[in-house]
Amino acid sequence: MTTADCYPCSKEGEFDRLPPRECVAYDEHWRVVHAFGTAVPGWLVLLPRRHVTAIHDLTDAEAASLGVWQVDLSRALRSVTGCAKTYVVQFAEAAGFAHVHFHVVPRMPDLRPEHRGPGVFDLLRSPDQAVTADEADRLALALRSTWSGGAVRPPGSRSDS
Repeated sequence: MTTADCYPCSKEGEFDRLPPRECVAYDEHWRVVHAFGTAVPGWLVLLPRRHVTAIHDLTDAEAASLGVWQVDLSRALRSVTGCAKTYVVQFAEAAGFAHVHFHVVPRMPDLRPEHRGPGVFDLLRSPDQAVTADEADRLALALRSTWSGGAVRPPGSRSDS
């Protein structure tokens, strides 16, 4: 797969023209989007800004900030959604989505037992119950509001290069 065939890479450099759901937050290494086609409000995807298809190919700088992003996003999701915890998952195997990406999924206290753990992915394939674009935008803005001044870059992130 080339970067021309990669959905996440096709959005790189357009952040100021994207709706909030497609650029919840970003820094020089990572961008956060709200997943599409999911029945779970707040299902986020953390993407490296450069094309990379395996975790072992992350740079030291990308790797160093990965955990910070996962924790910051989990805290923001807890604040906004009231989730009991978050799931963090990485496969990068779906057609068109071989680009490394981490799902950061709010696990609500009332989530049905069959959807806990790996079963949550059944809710990613729920187009009839999918979070609307307006709702995803609202959540993106609410998540931003948990950071100082509603920033697109969360605390601790460096300026965009």
